[in-house]
Amino acid sequence: MTKLLIVDDEQVGREGLQAILQKGFPELTVEQAKNGKMAVELADSFRPDLILMDIKMPGMDGLEAAEAISGKYPGIKIVMVTAYDTFDYARRALKLGVKDYLLKPSKATEIKKTVGAILEQIGMESRERERSRLREDALERVMPVIETDIVTQLLFDHVHEVHSDELLSWLGVDTGGEVFALSVLMPEGEEKAYATIRDLIRREKAGWVGALYGRQIPIIAFRDQARSYRSQATELARGLLEAAGGHSREGWFVGVGNLCHSLMQVRQSYREALLATPDPTQPVRYRLYTDKPESGAANSILDYPDKRWERHFFEQIRVGEWDGIRAETLDFLRRCENEGADRLEAQQRVSERLWIASRVLAEMGVEIGTPTFSFQAQDYRQLRAESGSILDRIKQAYAEHLERIKPDTVRRIKQYIAEHSHEDISLEAIGERFELSPFYISKLFKEQVGVNYIDFLTQCRIDKAKKLMSDPARSLKEITFEVGYHDPNYFSKVFKKMCEISPTEYRKALLGGRS
Repeated sequence: MTKLLIVDDEQVGREGLQAILQKGFPELTVEQAKNGKMAVELADSFRPDLILMDIKMPGMDGLEAAEAISGKYPGIKIVMVTAYDTFDYARRALKLGVKDYLLKPSKATEIKKTVGAILEQIGMESRERERSRLREDALERVMPVIETDIVTQLLFDHVHEVHSDELLSWLGVDTGGEVFALSVLMPEGEEKAYATIRDLIRREKAGWVGALYGRQIPIIAFRDQARSYRSQATELARGLLEAAGGHSREGWFVGVGNLCHSLMQVRQSYREALLATPDPTQPVRYRLYTDKPESGAANSILDYPDKRWERHFFEQIRVGEWDGIRAETLDFLRRCENEGADRLEAQQRVSERLWIASRVLAEMGVEIGTPTFSFQAQDYRQLRAESGSILDRIKQAYAEHLERIKPDTVRRIKQYIAEHSHEDISLEAIGERFELSPFYISKLFKEQVGVNYIDFLTQCRIDKAKKLMSDPARSLKEITFEVGYHDPNYFSKVFKKMCEISPTEYRKALLGGRS
């Protein structure tokens, strides 16, 4: 309901204007004020959309009242009503942002024409505010989707160059700022704590939380320059444990990767976060990768492996080279025996390898639980047999997982994306629908299609936009929202990047200059 305030010291003038306007615009809610002081007071209580203000009034005149109201409520439209058609009045009124003026006396048609034009402007502004509010609400809802997808792509894939800068700017982060990754392991049955952790990180503006996979939560943390990296990382790990685990922290663990200088390097930090996570049966509940023991001067077979071996081991797991992993593990134990290495320490090193394997497999949606030795081996022969048996079970679980994935899974995912491209679609939602890890979907899609899923989603949206552009009745703004974007400027940027021509230019060529 649009609200109108009529300000005039003559009652006849007020009543006459109200009668004319309510006849022409019956939806108006009208109040009256007999002087400038009352108009200022009613601006506070009535909050009109439009004021018809007489200039010549006793006490506070119309221009003074207009100045006071405009200073406090710049959105209120004001039309001056005056018998003085002079340059001085007009100049002062323009400085106050007055929209128009009516001369006394004016014909009813002139009054309705002037007021009608401003009411139309008020209506347009109101509709635009509502659209903006809806866009902001939609963006607020989609922010968690953007956040989890960006974490997925940064850690397990590559962010599309068209999207990266824009999406990252929406999330309010400098892409060149220092970051580090954390991996939170939760005990079985505690998945509900994911929301608690996500809310904590978002409330503290400490970073981004990725999608939950298995019992693991990946987090990208932003570097706080006011503190040392160690202080920040330690405090964040403790805060996560306290928020999620409370007083019972059994089964929880937080691994923290090294600091890196940009988001594009954070994948290595996440791998370090995984490697920082020992067997969860250990009493420690968090560890920084920098605190991981280094190789000693003695160069013992039991020294922790270097980063090259770690990268090699990661890739072996990801591509399923289980025979190679088994052979290398058993060879490691034979060398430990030949060198007279402590058997319990050797068993611990193998446990850590198995634990890393389980974490990497969880990214792919292969849930194998915690691979632990069922007993303490009495000699190296028993240790090799038990290690080989555990690795055989892991290999079998991996094979069964691949068997469950239908050959046409990627085709069905592509079809789903194409049919729902206009929605706020996410890897997490796709993962839930197809009962696969979002990280594994990202990997599978990239391997079999040759592009990541967001490239494909973008192409679907642009293809749909091209078809809609053939209808001259649709505006580019309408098309923007219809194909799934929330910002026309961003849509234009993506379109030009993909098509090497702006939407306006494309449409003009398509319609032969008729758009």
